[in-house]
Amino acid sequence: MSNDQATDQTNNGDAGVVSVTDSGWRGSADVWLQAAYEALIESGLDAVRIQTLAKKLSLSRTSFYWFFKNRQQLLDALLTQWRNKNTGNFVAQTDAYAETIAEAILNVFDCWLDGDLFDSHYEFAVRSWALQSAEVTAQVAQADAQRLTALQQMFIRFGYQADEADVRARTIYLTQIGYISMKSAEDVTTRLQRISGYVEIFTGRAPEPRELERFYARHTDRHGL
Repeated sequence: MSNDQATDQTNNGDAGVVSVTDSGWRGSADVWLQAAYEALIESGLDAVRIQTLAKKLSLSRTSFYWFFKNRQQLLDALLTQWRNKNTGNFVAQTDAYAETIAEAILNVFDCWLDGDLFDSHYEFAVRSWALQSAEVTAQVAQADAQRLTALQQMFIRFGYQADEADVRARTIYLTQIGYISMKSAEDVTTRLQRISGYVEIFTGRAPEPRELERFYARHTDRHGL
C-alpha cells in the first residue's frame, strides 16, 4: 500500500466516511465485490466507482486498496464472477444427467428460472457493458461460443447430427438471449405454462408427463406457486 493510501486511511476529513482507524473495519473483498455487482446491476458500469462504493458501504475510499490494486482489478473480478456463475452453471446444466433430450432441455431451462444458477440481470448488465468495451465484447463472444458448443454437444449426445444440433442449439440460445436483451416481462406462471411447447419446438419431441412433473416440482415451491 502506498504512503498516500496510508495517510488517507487516517484522514477523517471526508464527511460521512468512516475511517479504518475509527471503525477497525475495512470490509472484505467479497463486500466490495458485492457492492460493485449491485451498482453494475442497478445503474451500469459508470456507477462502479471506488468513491461511490465507499460511500455506499460507509467505508474509507482507501480501504478498497487492501483488497484490490485498482478499479480495473475490481472490474476483472466482476467479469470472473459472471463467467463462473452464468457460463459455468449453464455448461454444467447441459452436462447434467438426463434420460432423454427433453429432460436435458429441462435441465437447461432450470437456468432461466433459478437465479442461483443463472443471473439474467448480471447477463444484461455485462452485455450492456460490452457496448462500451472491446475487451468485454470479446469475453461475451467467448462465453456465447462456449455455451453454444455445450448445447450442441448435448444434442449430439442424444443422437442428433452435427448440423441439426447446431441449428437447434442456436434456436434455444438466441431465444433466451432475446428474452434477456429485451427485458421481457413474462411472469413465472406464464413461462411455466409454455415450457412443454418450448421443449417440443426446440427438440422435435414432446416431454413425458413425469419429466414435466419433476421440472415443475423444482420450481413451483421456489416461486411460491
